[in-house]
Amino acid sequence: THVQALINTLDRESGADLLAHAADAQPWLVAQGLLAPGRQPTAEELTGVRQVREALRAMVVHNAGGPAPTAAELAPLRRAADEATARVRLGDDGTVRVNPIGETLADHLLALLLVVGDAQRDGTWAHLKACANEDCRWAFYDLSRNHRGTWCEMATCGNKLKNREFRARRSRRPVSG
Repeated sequence: THVQALINTLDRESGADLLAHAADAQPWLVAQGLLAPGRQPTAEELTGVRQVREALRAMVVHNAGGPAPTAAELAPLRRAADEATARVRLGDDGTVRVNPIGETLADHLLALLLVVGDAQRDGTWAHLKACANEDCRWAFYDLSRNHRGTWCEMATCGNKLKNREFRARRSRRPVSG
C-alpha cells in the first residue's frame, strides 16, 4: 500500500531516508502519486511528509502492541487533514467515494488518510504493523494466520531479537558449581 511504502521510506538501521533531499524524494513522490510530475517538493513540504510518515509509524507501532500514539505524534496527521479539503462523489454504480479536491501535496496526504480511515473501518488497518525490533520499525502487512506477526522478517529482525533475549536470559542464570 502507499501508506506502508511511505513509512518504509526511512531505513532506521542504515539511516537511509528517501525523503531527506528534494532531488531524491521527487521521483518517489511522483511515482506514489503524491506529487505532480515535473514539480519539486519544497523543504517545508518534505518536512511535513516526513512528519506524516512518523505519525503513521506511531500508529502501526500501536497496531503491533506498542503504546497508543500521543497527541504530539498525531499532530502532523491533524495538520494534513486540516490543510486539505475532500468531496464526496457518487459513482454511476452507487459507490460513495471521498476524494481530495485539489492536487497539492497536502491534498494527496489527505488521500492517504482517507485510505487509513477506510482500512480502519473494514478491519484491515490492524494488520499493518511495525516490526518489534526498535532499531528497525519497518512497516509490514501481517499475513500470519492468527495475525500475531511481530517482525518484518523472521530471518533478520526475528533472529536478532530472539538471540538478544536468549543471551539476556542466559546472563541472568545463577552460576552452579
